[in-house]
Amino acid sequence: MRSTIGAVLEQLRKTEPDPMWALWASMDNDPRDTVNMVLGVYRDAFGSTPTMRAVAAAEQRLAGHGGNREYRPLSGNERFNRLVTELVLGDAALIERATTIQAVAGTGALRLLLELARGLTPTSTVWISNPGYVNHAPISQAAGLRRRTYAYLGADGRLDFDRICRDLSGATRGDVVIVQAGCHNPTGVDLSLEQWVALAELIARRGLIPLVDLAYLGFDGTPVHDASGLRALAARVDEVLVAVSGSKTFSLYRERVGAAIVLGRAMSADLLACLQNAARSNYSMPPEHGAALVAEILGDSGLRRLWATELEQMRTRLAANRRALAAELERLGAPARILALESDKGIFSVLPFDRDQMVALRAKHGVYGTDLGRINIAGMADRAIPRVAVAIVDVLSGRG
Repeated sequence: MRSTIGAVLEQLRKTEPDPMWALWASMDNDPRDTVNMVLGVYRDAFGSTPTMRAVAAAEQRLAGHGGNREYRPLSGNERFNRLVTELVLGDAALIERATTIQAVAGTGALRLLLELARGLTPTSTVWISNPGYVNHAPISQAAGLRRRTYAYLGADGRLDFDRICRDLSGATRGDVVIVQAGCHNPTGVDLSLEQWVALAELIARRGLIPLVDLAYLGFDGTPVHDASGLRALAARVDEVLVAVSGSKTFSLYRERVGAAIVLGRAMSADLLACLQNAARSNYSMPPEHGAALVAEILGDSGLRRLWATELEQMRTRLAANRRALAAELERLGAPARILALESDKGIFSVLPFDRDQMVALRAKHGVYGTDLGRINIAGMADRAIPRVAVAIVDVLSGRG
């Protein structure tokens, strides 16, 4: 007779591996010269993920300071919290309403904020865009919340804002609506500032709680530009949750830099204690190194200017990649639905391909995207752009 533990382990063996990392393993075992457009990391013209010069300079400064390795408080690095809050919110009136703690990347911030939402309204439902960031649903489930989706794109692959509003009209008071602040993952299709204002009015009218996922600050325009929708929302809604990631913005992926921000009518000691308790039960104290680097950059005018310049160079390359890929696709006779990726924002776009077509893209051409059609525009080295265009058109034609 099998033991209880044995039966549980047998069930665990049936668990499907994470699809993203399964694709990564498949690429590692592919002997061809593959094009990695899977994971959400920025890559330069040669296919490498560079360390920003501002980060390297900040690291040298920190090494020179020495210091001990004691734990930080549950809220993390307070200088980092203050500077990130100022970077994201800008306006003093919004900052005065904010309670912030450092989190383990944007993913950890999402978990903390969803646990906070569950504590406030245990019966609330989390509304997630479809398509949306693949991790939103499992994090919501792990936080013990029900999930529903709202449609995001129309049949033409463009934003369907009327449908978004119709779907969210089914949300009830206290429900959480996850909205990405820019460079939407996976589509690259964003709300306009006017649509942010209209969404804020809908959310306020229905008593919903917006959770803004801010993972790509500076990847469309300047940080001020990319935060404008969030700020317009926060100016019109009393309670706003914000999950901030520093992975892309500072190219600090493995350092797990993030922050959880809650805007209320005023800062609250009780709210801070709730967030700290949630952190305590998840991971206790957050890691220090990445947060200290970000604080050093944002707190020094010279390093901040250097960082802003490098961020501009990154988004300039992304835009150039989109133009070059669209030009190659147009030359090969690709339809308008494909060419529309030129106007998308950030590092992602979604090809109108089903799973079989994405498998064909990998199998015949060694071009790797996810089964849902998502491709990372920064994943193409300059020399790979013509190859990717040929592969897309080949699969689209049915020859793949």
